[in-house]
Amino acid sequence: MGKVVLITGGSSGIGKSIGDYLQQNGYVVYGTSRNSSRVLDSLFPLVDLDVRNTESISKAIAKVIAITGRLDIVINNAGVGITGPLEEIPLEEIKNNFEVNVFGPIEIMKAVLPQMRQQQSGLIINVTSIAGYMGLPYRSIYSASKGALELLTEAVRMEVKPFNIKITTIAPGDFATNIASSRYHAPILKDSAYKPTYSNILKMMDDHVDGGSDPIEMAEAVYKIIQNQEPKVHYKVGVFMQKFSIVLKRILPDLVYEKMVMKHYKL
Repeated sequence: MGKVVLITGGSSGIGKSIGDYLQQNGYVVYGTSRNSSRVLDSLFPLVDLDVRNTESISKAIAKVIAITGRLDIVINNAGVGITGPLEEIPLEEIKNNFEVNVFGPIEIMKAVLPQMRQQQSGLIINVTSIAGYMGLPYRSIYSASKGALELLTEAVRMEVKPFNIKITTIAPGDFATNIASSRYHAPILKDSAYKPTYSNILKMMDDHVDGGSDPIEMAEAVYKIIQNQEPKVHYKVGVFMQKFSIVLKRILPDLVYEKMVMKHYKL
């Protein structure tokens, strides 16, 4: 039997592309979805899992291990987008974003690490975002949640090295998926002080996703990471300028970089 892979958020978008690609290359793939029975076109089995619910996580992981006897690779892919002026985003939406993008992956890692420790092997890939490397206007919560997952990974990676468990992140740029339709958009309020700039930037973000890269690029990148015996701490996947923006943030003075971002977003 090939190595066993579990992918959260495996019913669509990047997660589905990764699952399809790995299955075609000899891996035993299980995906997760909050309502797996509604997904009729999956090439690999799906199990019910809500990353906001610890009991749901425990049941899903126990089910996969009961079937396969092991768990070699876990890809924390489930995530949600969120946009809006910080002042106008409801607190419950902010909490939900962190529940899915940060606390969910934490609970997944806590649930799978005992099995990987027992095996004395395992790989966890946390899907973050290039937006997690910088604060972006009207994406403050998304940038913060994905940035938090980047730093969490750096720390936990060192904690589990003695058990031969590898952890890394992969940060996608803009990909042509349905994330724009499923993320939370703070409504554009007619009397909002942010209306002119937020409405323009919201359209720009949606256009970037619609014209984004093919998710197969993420699948190929994940496959290469899996083949690597010593994965790097971080990987980035996207067009050149998206990846180069991270380099610029590292080398430019803060105010210069801020002006560059504001110019890009026409602020």
